Amino acid sequence: MKKLVALLFTALLCASASYAQLTHTANGTVDQNATTIIKKASAKMSGTVSFTVTVVNYDANKKETFRQKADVLYNAPRYRVKAGSVDIYCDGKSVWQVNKSAKEVVVTPIADSDDDLTNPARLLANYSKNYRAKFIREEENGTSIIDLQPNKGRSYHKIRIYVDKNGQLKKLEQHNYDSSRSEYTVSNFKNATAADADFVYDTKANPGIVVIDMR
Repeated sequence: MKKLVALLFTALLCASASYAQLTHTANGTVDQNATTIIKKASAKMSGTVSFTVTVVNYDANKKETFRQKADVLYNAPRYRVKAGSVDIYCDGKSVWQVNKSAKEVVVTPIADSDDDLTNPARLLANYSKNYRAKFIREEENGTSIIDLQPNKGRSYHKIRIYVDKNGQLKKLEQHNYDSSRSEYTVSNFKNATAADADFVYDTKANPGIVVIDMR
């Protein structure tokens, strides 16, 4: 989420070829192990769910430089994110990024928010459009580790995701080229109820807010 904060998400790629089940297609190589695990984790987020994402940034020396919590309400492809002074609403077509302290809301098409990592449900649902998935290993506690490598140039070279043995997404790490890293930990995951209005920012109900419509 480029407008929310300058979120910063170099670990070893140590899986052997024997761990991966690869399918070769016209569009490249597909890691079937990674695909199966990601689909399972994404299915856990079907329907309407809510969860908390804790974001921690580290510099090259692994020193914590930033911490932020965000509460997410998700119903594919719609979502709402509340993080400090910033709220984000998406109705599946447009995204409202509300800066309450600046009394400003920027409206963009949903395609402009493909980098939204504070909403991991959206990332899992759409990963195949923007990333190549690679299964790294399974840890002793049953947690699977998968790397998502972007198809096009970005400020980071991979997103590492952790999925527990029950298929629940637990953590994401964004590894940047400058050796900085951000961790996104998912907690308080539960089923929820929501109305259509929960995913739309009502500008009429918020007078005094400056609307910058970029659609």
